[in-house]
Amino acid sequence: MIGAALGELERAGIMVLERSRVVRSAPLGPSHRRFANSAALVECSLDPSELLTLLKRVEARFGRRMRGQRWRERVIDLDIVLWSGGCWQDADLIVPHLPFRKRGFVLAPAATIAGAWRDPVTGLTLRQLHARLTRQQGITR
Repeated sequence: MIGAALGELERAGIMVLERSRVVRSAPLGPSHRRFANSAALVECSLDPSELLTLLKRVEARFGRRMRGQRWRERVIDLDIVLWSGGCWQDADLIVPHLPFRKRGFVLAPAATIAGAWRDPVTGLTLRQLHARLTRQQGITR
């Protein structure tokens, strides 16, 4: 499904530069199934708000209907974690994605394709953030 969603983005004019492998993770919240997570590095001329609108349209095409129900199972969830312009905030979106620094299922795949990318808030690279998180959780690699 991830490949198909990226194909939809490409058809909409988004250039997919890199894509990580899929990482399986345990759910957060009340969901009972495991999730498949991946990261993609994309290039486009849209600002984050416009990109979010496109991502929500793609989610809807793939059957996501649970908007507004936090922590529930969903078919697909596309997020903007970081942006080359640094920080962004409007009524519907905050970039960097607020909890990404504490989520291994975000950092692990992202660090494999953009490990040197820096978090504009902490100045740390994705690789450093991932290493810090895995140390805190007692995970060794």
